[in-house]
Amino acid sequence: MRILALGDVVGAAGVRYLTEGRRLSALRQSLGADLVIVNAENSAAGNGVTPESAEALFFAGADVLTGGNHSFRRREAQSLLDDEKCILRPANYPDRAIGHGYCITECAGQRVLVINLAGCVYMEPLESPFTCADRILRECDGKYDAAVIDIHAEATSEKIALARYLDGRVAAVFGTHTHVATADAQVLPGGTGYITDLGMCGSHAGILGVATAPILHKFLVKTPVMFTPAEGQNEIHGALFEIRDGKCFRAESILD
Repeated sequence: MRILALGDVVGAAGVRYLTEGRRLSALRQSLGADLVIVNAENSAAGNGVTPESAEALFFAGADVLTGGNHSFRRREAQSLLDDEKCILRPANYPDRAIGHGYCITECAGQRVLVINLAGCVYMEPLESPFTCADRILRECDGKYDAAVIDIHAEATSEKIALARYLDGRVAAVFGTHTHVATADAQVLPGGTGYITDLGMCGSHAGILGVATAPILHKFLVKTPVMFTPAEGQNEIHGALFEIRDGKCFRAESILD
């Protein structure tokens, strides 16, 4: 089984790049991916996910959409997160929060548990992703054949620590949020595939998907400024994990 995970899709440019010419579908086919997981928490204009951006990503070839700290940004997302089992938000938000933190989906004749978690270091003081992962794996024991986790976190140490903690218990742990792809795709000793950050899908002409000028204004002048999306130099960043019997035996970065 091959699982393709893609980093944060940023705005209309990212969504458009994945959908134009069925680019994501073509990439999926060329890689032989059985399951495609895409982080969609920045897929709408001004952050968040909307029914329109989610529909476009599913049309492009995604099977599961994960989220992060911007998952609840748009009012339109409320019913979307509640109604769509394959659109996730971090599971370690309080139970009262709308949406689902994990799903079990069929893939190549196997049941794949997809868990979405958020980090706590330099982010919201949520439930520990370590504790939350333990609980979900325990609750879903016997209901899945392989488990993968999107850890949406700021600190690289928190991401690798989670992967080491879960090594051998899940097939893959991949980081999102920083929009910068890391060069550490690997398989840990226990058989867990890992990469610290998948990167981002969208325009790389600016700064993390945003036009350069307003970001420089923020750093240099410090006064409020409207962020505008970057355009051009579009790329797809992610990772491909090859899994057998619930363990990963190959992990590689993807840049397209």
